[in-house]
Amino acid sequence: MNIKAIVTDIEGTTSSIAFVYDTLFPYARKKLPDFVRKHAQQPDMVNILADTMVEADEAEASTERCIEILLQWMTEDKKATPLKALQGMIWEHGYALSDFTGHVYDDAASNLAAWHDAGIDLYVYSSGSVKAQQLLFSHSDAGDLTPLFKGYFDTRIGQKREVESYKAIIDHIGLPADEILFLSDSIEELDAARDAGMQTIQLVRDNTEPSDSHLVAHSFDDIQP
Repeated sequence: MNIKAIVTDIEGTTSSIAFVYDTLFPYARKKLPDFVRKHAQQPDMVNILADTMVEADEAEASTERCIEILLQWMTEDKKATPLKALQGMIWEHGYALSDFTGHVYDDAASNLAAWHDAGIDLYVYSSGSVKAQQLLFSHSDAGDLTPLFKGYFDTRIGQKREVESYKAIIDHIGLPADEILFLSDSIEELDAARDAGMQTIQLVRDNTEPSDSHLVAHSFDDIQP
């Protein structure tokens, strides 16, 4: 491989899916109603509620109705941008209070540092908001990893299973597509990245089903960019 930049997913790739679904999501669900009510008049929350009304096509929704919608989206695991932004705000408070730290696999932390030191540009692409990504890596089990990354992408650039999203990322990075490596556990995401011209490797951790159409690695130790 002649790789000059690596774009990595988070869930199932750098961090365990269990951390997201067993720690972060339940915390956000528990805190969401009171958090929205408490901050409803603040500009960021006003924007989130307005975006929720637009996406739900309920222009007259009250704050309480928006809370119901947001909780329903959480139940559905809907990749809605206003929900992801709100979750990031709630998790920011949780990290600040040391209610939890961000899980990062040891092999991911060590290799990300080595790749950074070798001059490879590192980026994150996750359905979680950029704020949520930065919080996880700045409060990780391995310490503050944010200095390793050159940039972050979330659903504002596009959905993760759409080819156009990866083309937009390639344009932003400014390198030939075949010099960019995308890491993910999701075959559908890897397919989209490959169709955009990126090189791809699937991380197969825990119960992930391995692909027969992408290179496979069981940890970051297996990757030689």
